[in-house]
Amino acid sequence: MGREDQGARDLQDPVRSSHGHFVKASGLRGLSAMLLVPVPWSGRVWSLPFLTILVPSERSAAERGVKHKTLIDGARQVMLQIVRWLPDRRIVVVADSGFSAIDLLAAVRTRVCMVIRLGLDARLFAPAAPRKSGTMGRPQRTGERLPTLAKRLADPQTVWQALIVPAWYGGTERYVEVATGVAVWSHPGRPPLATPACFAGRGPWPAPPVVPLRSLLVRDPAGIFNPQAFLCTDQEAGLEDILSWFVRRWTVEVTFAEVRHHLGVETQRQWSDRAIARTTPVLLGLYALMAVWADDLHRSQALVVRSASWYRKTELTFSDALAAVRRQIWADTALTTCPCDGETSKTPIEIYNRLADLACYVA
Repeated sequence: MGREDQGARDLQDPVRSSHGHFVKASGLRGLSAMLLVPVPWSGRVWSLPFLTILVPSERSAAERGVKHKTLIDGARQVMLQIVRWLPDRRIVVVADSGFSAIDLLAAVRTRVCMVIRLGLDARLFAPAAPRKSGTMGRPQRTGERLPTLAKRLADPQTVWQALIVPAWYGGTERYVEVATGVAVWSHPGRPPLATPACFAGRGPWPAPPVVPLRSLLVRDPAGIFNPQAFLCTDQEAGLEDILSWFVRRWTVEVTFAEVRHHLGVETQRQWSDRAIARTTPVLLGLYALMAVWADDLHRSQALVVRSASWYRKTELTFSDALAAVRRQIWADTALTTCPCDGETSKTPIEIYNRLADLACYVA
């Protein structure tokens, strides 16, 4: 990032920060869509970036004379673009609490299934009762106000279901208790999603957005983690599916850490606006490309797990996948046939293996 870049801002670093330690960094905010896919030879789910956009700051938009797009606006555009690319696929979007916005859910809930965190104090309502024939006025959008999830958590009459979630954080199974129900999320003070026709007086003024959802209140009988709440816009989704979908999201942080360490994200220095906007998305896409190439290599020859005496590992990681791809590319270059006389010029295999091993794991 260059010193003159006006899209930079001070942001929380989600990888280096923790519950008790806040790390602030100056940089550009980006939004990346990743495919959460199990990788058999790795033993875990990988997050493979395939679409990344830049979300400039409000100050940058004002200086350039363009309309500012918030993170929620960018997320809505990314989701709808994915739907246009894959019209026949069911798409499940898992996001953190920063995307828990009524406007976003109302805009995409008919196109994608969203699973995100829900605040314990969210205003939830019962579904509206069926409208009777001959009733005058605007149709009722919500039913009675439901107790908050915080009150349900403290209520001894709450019905809890025992559930075992596979592949919990760290790859182990976790026994949890879940209280669920269908509800409608609405906020009366939220402005309606108006259209230009409404302002021109050519159409009815819409009501505030309403989001039907399934809420999940999760607690740990062992008391290791605090109670949490989630929502899913697909009211028919299974409880185990919803939790397993959300648990996969932690691999996103693993991807960010690995692209920093192995591919140089956040170490590049550019002074051109185009280079600034393109470099990080390209490096994130390179991460997904390395995973695909490594999977192709593993089908023909098993990848090797490299470990040290002070660090034993039994499963392949991104460093092993990157080294395997590097070795394959360099082997094709080192063991080539001379186009002049047709003779094969080979580097001694002992020297080549030693140099390749050192070079492949250099980063």
